[in-house]
Amino acid sequence: MELSEFISAIPSQDRPILGIDGLSRSGKTTFVEQLRECLEQEGIAYHIFHIDDHIVERKRRYHTGFEEWYEYFHLQWDVQWLRENFFGKLAHDKQFDLPFYVPHTDTHDTKSVMLPKAGLIIVEGVFLQRKEWKEYYDHIIFLDCPREKRFMRESEITKQNREKFEKRYWKAEDYYMETFRPLESADFVLKT
Repeated sequence: MELSEFISAIPSQDRPILGIDGLSRSGKTTFVEQLRECLEQEGIAYHIFHIDDHIVERKRRYHTGFEEWYEYFHLQWDVQWLRENFFGKLAHDKQFDLPFYVPHTDTHDTKSVMLPKAGLIIVEGVFLQRKEWKEYYDHIIFLDCPREKRFMRESEITKQNREKFEKRYWKAEDYYMETFRPLESADFVLKT
């Protein structure tokens, strides 16, 4: 299905929630920008959330005594808090407060979020189809991209620390792919 066909199928009176799932560097942000442009051209209201804007402080996700992959998958976000105070509000609440992570201070800045009465709510990020969050999406698109291709999209400096990818990111990705099978459960899978 073409992006414009998908957008035109969105009921204007509803506020469907679309998850843009995919592993790191699979093209999620680029895809969401293309989606934003189409929505604006079609005159459809929308709101975009990036799940990485809502990670926890470093002390809660690094050097915790758990393996690095576990920290990344299980501790990067307060999964239950987001379920109750973010995902649980997306379909019905018009406005709510949400903490946004501030990297340079390793703190959170709470902002009031205003959602359109009708339009598309987009949540973009990694591991979106975990069991605690999956039920909240009306549609899920999974961006599928081979690991080495994704790794080549990293900066040269970042690529020098391949061991971190192997211990932290790739083990967590393998766990996600094997446990939650996002390729099978997504409504649409796009090769990127």
